[in-house]
Amino acid sequence: MHPYGVRDVEKLLRLPLSTIRALVNAGFVSPARGPRNAWRFSFQDLVVLRAARALAEARVPPKRITRSIRELKRQLPETMPLSGLSISAVGDRVVVREGDSRWQAESGQYLLALENDALGMIRVVEPAAPPPARQSDDHSTQALFDQAEALEEDDPQAALRAYSAVIVADPARVEARVNLVRLLHEAGQLRDAERACRDALAAFADEPLLHYNLGVVLEDMGRASDAAVAYEAALRIDPELRDCLYNLALLDERLGRPREAIRHMAHYRRLVGRGVG
Repeated sequence: MHPYGVRDVEKLLRLPLSTIRALVNAGFVSPARGPRNAWRFSFQDLVVLRAARALAEARVPPKRITRSIRELKRQLPETMPLSGLSISAVGDRVVVREGDSRWQAESGQYLLALENDALGMIRVVEPAAPPPARQSDDHSTQALFDQAEALEEDDPQAALRAYSAVIVADPARVEARVNLVRLLHEAGQLRDAERACRDALAAFADEPLLHYNLGVVLEDMGRASDAAVAYEAALRIDPELRDCLYNLALLDERLGRPREAIRHMAHYRRLVGRGVG
């Protein structure tokens, strides 16, 4: 699947359009084409773009970059949640971290320890599921919600205003609240995202996606312990929320809780094996 547009890549990787074009033209990724012939990138494309940029900035020889990226593309898992992967440039090597495992992209060799500062995770807040059809829905509110969704890629600020208007018109519209938090997070407005998420949780305390998204926002704010509390709250409501289990396992490791990290990662892997989530 190719769910990410150019604007998504710019936001998630903080890459200017000129750099994205240069990396595509260099052959590091081959995005699909969507409506109006627009580029559509896969999860693997995002990881490859980030790794290629890191190696180029580390002044790795171009031939070595090409070889490392080619092997990285072969080995990237298709089921990995985007929020749970980190890529590092160690000298002229690409090192991939997946949970408590670390491996070298070029050779596939697993490593015992990561010897450098990671470039950081590519983290995303989960979007809301499409709202179910409701006979009692006001047609104008539904039209406004549809408009907000349509505006997300081309004019996210207008989409934010539209989602806010939907919430005013229909405070029970939880999917509008979830999407509002997601857009604020993507825009780097973390305090506003936290505030919107907590406001939503005051009305929808049993919505696991809101707890999970709050955890992502808090983690990006550097509040690891608070993020763990939010992830745990999400899992009490939905124990099979895969990305939440994965994020919490990584966070447990950072917080010095190895038993919890192993337990959450084992649960995550069982769900992946069963095709859950």
